[in-house]
Amino acid sequence: MTLGDKLRSLRTVEGSLRGLGRPMTQLEVARAMKHEVGRGLSQAYLSQIESGMRPHLTSTTRDLLARFFRVYPGFLVDDPEGFSSVVQSHLRSVDVKIHSWLFAGAEEFASDRKLRDALLEIAHFEDSRRAVLLLAEILRARGLAERLAEVLRPEDQNASTHPPPTSSLGSAS
Repeated sequence: MTLGDKLRSLRTVEGSLRGLGRPMTQLEVARAMKHEVGRGLSQAYLSQIESGMRPHLTSTTRDLLARFFRVYPGFLVDDPEGFSSVVQSHLRSVDVKIHSWLFAGAEEFASDRKLRDALLEIAHFEDSRRAVLLLAEILRARGLAERLAEVLRPEDQNASTHPPPTSSLGSAS
């Protein structure tokens, strides 16, 4: 996959995450980057990168794009000839699946802003697999979730419309 292909793909994902139902345009990316990251690139420069006229990025440009799209800077290069994304470590494959699942869930529950934001927060966490496993441990520890909710989000205690589900794990049926 070329750098241009990757940027087009990232614009598509970002447009979906922002609820546009379409890829972000290069101009929208340039403006959002300036607003959200504090520095940006011009639409013309993004066009040159995507078309292959600028196949190599400076480290500053690469870091800026990586920050905006929340990807590892090393992702923003052309893949070497013969490169196959199928050849990955097992854990990297799991990470990709978890991220896809979290982003799909955020899109699916876009109307529930708190749930959508929570899923995106986990997806953007550096090790989202670990975050999901930590959440499971918090829920397994009797009473810990309730105590954490009281301390971290006291305003939600009276507004909760979704009572915690009862677990059937370990109970006799």
